[in-house]
Amino acid sequence: MITEEILKFIEQEEEKITTEFKKIEKNCRINSQKVLEAFQKNDVSEGCFNSTTGYGYNDLGRETIEKIFADVLDAEDAIVRSQFISGTHALTVALFAYLRPNDKLLSISGLPYDTLHEVIGIVPNNSSLASYGITYDQIDLVNDDFDYEKIQEYLKNNKVKMIEIQRSKGYSTRKSITIDKVEKVVKAIREVDKEVIIMVDNCYCEFVETKTPITVGCDVMVGSLIKNLGGGIAPNGAYIAGRKDLVDLAGERLTCPGEGREVGPTLGINKSLLQGMFLAPSVVASSLKTSILTAKCLEDLGYNVEPKYNEHRADIVQNIIFNDPEKLIKYVQGIQMGSPVDSKAVPMPWDMPGYEDQVIMAAGAFTQGSSIELSCDGPIRSPYIAYQQGGLTYEYGRLGVARAIEELKK
Repeated sequence: MITEEILKFIEQEEEKITTEFKKIEKNCRINSQKVLEAFQKNDVSEGCFNSTTGYGYNDLGRETIEKIFADVLDAEDAIVRSQFISGTHALTVALFAYLRPNDKLLSISGLPYDTLHEVIGIVPNNSSLASYGITYDQIDLVNDDFDYEKIQEYLKNNKVKMIEIQRSKGYSTRKSITIDKVEKVVKAIREVDKEVIIMVDNCYCEFVETKTPITVGCDVMVGSLIKNLGGGIAPNGAYIAGRKDLVDLAGERLTCPGEGREVGPTLGINKSLLQGMFLAPSVVASSLKTSILTAKCLEDLGYNVEPKYNEHRADIVQNIIFNDPEKLIKYVQGIQMGSPVDSKAVPMPWDMPGYEDQVIMAAGAFTQGSSIELSCDGPIRSPYIAYQQGGLTYEYGRLGVARAIEELKK
């Protein structure tokens, strides 16, 4: 149970963050208008909720959903499918769709997320890009910003087919990358190379700001539907959006050459995807408010947090740096106790597939692995950071954080 002492503490902290909440609400209004106009422009009707099976030919709902995603993300086109099992899967499809033997992939945001290491071949795997003769290099961030000069110099001296940018921090200690920094680096890249494909891993970032990577000149962006744009309703899936030719290539890699995006049954998911997108601006706003409250509370309790409660945010992820494995574990367990599903489960560190360190994860969610629902996880490695994200409503997020603080104080 949450004590009156903790609830009073939460109320006092809320009084200090009203200005930040108003900024979130303003962005939510802008993004909500954009979504509503996309629904109206593309004539969403009850017929779009219908399902297809088998090959999935002529699926009106699927085609409408992809037009809506393209409009909302300022893209020429989009592929939005339940056949993508995760954001990592969608990124993998994109990488294999655009890269050929002897091509070079360059990450300009440092080391990609752990689950991509075997995909790229950073960790050896017989099915990796490296096994097909595709080379990889990376340029690290400098003081949480792109190394603009080094990127330009690299492009002058190397033929690069694709540049990858991961906006969210993953399990690193760097800051997530705001859209204004993406815009600045795109301009720097285009001064040297007009042809290189710029792809953005936009997981955790949709609707946090009012512009998208495509708005500021990137070629393609990728994200998961059990994060922001699924609105807590989508049961699975992911999207790839951007230039039409790149979206079509991704479709042929997801299915097969010659059929591409013409196939792919929706199996009753259309209404969930539409409803999830419709709710997404509000759900992301609730998640951000939960993160801001978390940052203020934990900082005032003496912990280092990133970002600070009043910093400009690029994604829904809130870091709490514990510098103590036991405190990390207790906090994550507290988030689980404050969840609506499996609240009596006790998370413990385990050898999670795709990760080098043991990971502890609280995920008392309606959809397995959903990061837009209140969740918290982290690798058991120094400096022992909890990566918290989500909150379908601010009220439930607030209660989950209160329960975690209660457990931490014990």
